[in-house]
Amino acid sequence: MSARPVFHLTASAVFSIALIPQAVHADETVIDAGTVVITANRTATDKNKVGSKVEVVTRKEIEEKALPTATDYLALLPGVSVSAPGGLGQEGSLAVRGAARRYVKTLYNGIDISDPTSTQVQTSYQYLLSDQLAGIELLKGSQSTLYGSDAIAGVIALDTLGTIENGVRHTIGIEGGSFGTVRGRYGFAAANETSKAAINILGIHTDGISAADAINGNTEADAYDNVTADASFEHQFSENFSVFGSGLFIKGRAEYDNDFTTPPSDALFNVNYTRQIAGRTGFNLDLADGRFRNTVSVQAFDINRAIRTPAFNADYLGRRYKADYQGAVDVADWLTAQFGADYESQNARVTDNFGTNTNNTHSIAGIWGQAIVSPVEDFTVTAGIRQDWHSVFGTVTSYRATGSYLVGDTGMRLHSSVGTGFRAPSLYELFGPWVANPALMPERSLSFDAGVEQTLFDGRVVGDLTFFVLDTDNLIYYDNAVTFTYQQLAGTTRRRGVEASLAVEVTENLSVGGAYTYTHSVRSDGTRNPRVPMHEVALSTVWTPAEKWTVTGTARIVMDTVDTDLLPLDNYVLVNARVAYKPTKDTEFYIRGENLLNQQYQTARGYGTPGISAFAGFKATFGAD
Repeated sequence: MSARPVFHLTASAVFSIALIPQAVHADETVIDAGTVVITANRTATDKNKVGSKVEVVTRKEIEEKALPTATDYLALLPGVSVSAPGGLGQEGSLAVRGAARRYVKTLYNGIDISDPTSTQVQTSYQYLLSDQLAGIELLKGSQSTLYGSDAIAGVIALDTLGTIENGVRHTIGIEGGSFGTVRGRYGFAAANETSKAAINILGIHTDGISAADAINGNTEADAYDNVTADASFEHQFSENFSVFGSGLFIKGRAEYDNDFTTPPSDALFNVNYTRQIAGRTGFNLDLADGRFRNTVSVQAFDINRAIRTPAFNADYLGRRYKADYQGAVDVADWLTAQFGADYESQNARVTDNFGTNTNNTHSIAGIWGQAIVSPVEDFTVTAGIRQDWHSVFGTVTSYRATGSYLVGDTGMRLHSSVGTGFRAPSLYELFGPWVANPALMPERSLSFDAGVEQTLFDGRVVGDLTFFVLDTDNLIYYDNAVTFTYQQLAGTTRRRGVEASLAVEVTENLSVGGAYTYTHSVRSDGTRNPRVPMHEVALSTVWTPAEKWTVTGTARIVMDTVDTDLLPLDNYVLVNARVAYKPTKDTEFYIRGENLLNQQYQTARGYGTPGISAFAGFKATFGAD
């Protein structure tokens, strides 16, 4: 019996099989990497048939830029803004379409890695390194129909398996440079006709800069250490049955400065610690000659983090367990019915939090269904609905619809989506000491986007212009004036904007790209949401001046941002560049520079950012087919 082929996907193959049973089939041909996305429908889908807006970062782009963290790449995508109170390792923020990270679902090889012990359930992006990544997908808009709670602004999917050529290969990399920074990686990848696996071990240390801005007299550097390991595999027992699995380990230590002084000041002994362990496993089973596809998976996430300061110590232990089923039936050539069910339990145990101990659990179960319909050639629509049951607040319903239409041979594609989402109140908001409110209901969202994508000159020029709306209601906030507990705010938080992108292959040796985002993000009282730029531009270029040389450059221009005090932050321009030389096909030496204009800027008031810096590195791959 022949094995089904390995597909060349822009996102993780392990993510595709872990989430979706209908990703690959023995009778299908290889799909080109540039046209397939996973997150939009939880199945491998030709991008021309996707109505939602999806951004993709490929393994090639990650290798060309060699930036240290996942957020370095996310910050270059339209609709994404990133800020950090200091350098590497600081607890920063990420917003998609003007909505903060608590509204973004983040999956690592299909594993939900958000922290259930946090004030709001959200991902600590400062611990996500990038050297091991095979790709990143960002699905925008409210996506709770497919992904449940927290997917109000979108879904970020990180993958580490991707496409692996047959054989066994090892990759090593080392880099050192400014601020006493050293990072390294070992990677193992192997594949044959029926199996593939990848293992990565990587780490970074930096002496850092002062998180509290040096212009205010702060000189003590805040160090950061991170060790990350992950493993993922897929094995095909037959055309109809396969198993998959992945695991993740992160151990981090980050020093930080006082945030209770104005401006922030040096702190010699403030440290954040984290240890995260996660895993996911399951199987795919295809029936009825592949027309009825099923995936069953289970996952677990365990986080142990601690805060140590001279005045305050606390330990946070969180766990998440989840079971998931997804099915799909090809009813006809033009109609696929998808459906699924999942159950999730979260627990947070906090000790010595200002002298209090808490141990709380809640759960949520959901069922969903979606139809993918192609009534005529080049026109695809989807419609889906979901029902969730929460152990504290009860039920919530979500829906989603999308459409994509390729206009003949013009290269023009129209795309649009509408959907609702919700954010369940966190364990801290429901049960935390002193501030809890068990009567809280979920925050709700409504999103809409519509755009046009144009492809010209046989794909050498691709541009897109998208208008988006994202509204949220029932905002959960801390009332520090009357009740001193978490309450829900009347009114609607509104976000409106435009995303524009353009990619041009000028010659075989030169490609350029650019993105512009306009975001008008305001609270229900009309004041602006903090740390969301009104205007943001991202530029990139890749130039191969000679056979063994590659030059890459990026620039980010950030304008018109207010901080939490609603006062403006300075505009800034960040320019990075990298020059790489490959003496052989499998070895590479490079140098790269960050903030080459030596901009003195802040993304959070009172907190510094690294000045001009330089790094040098080496990478090699070896092995046998």
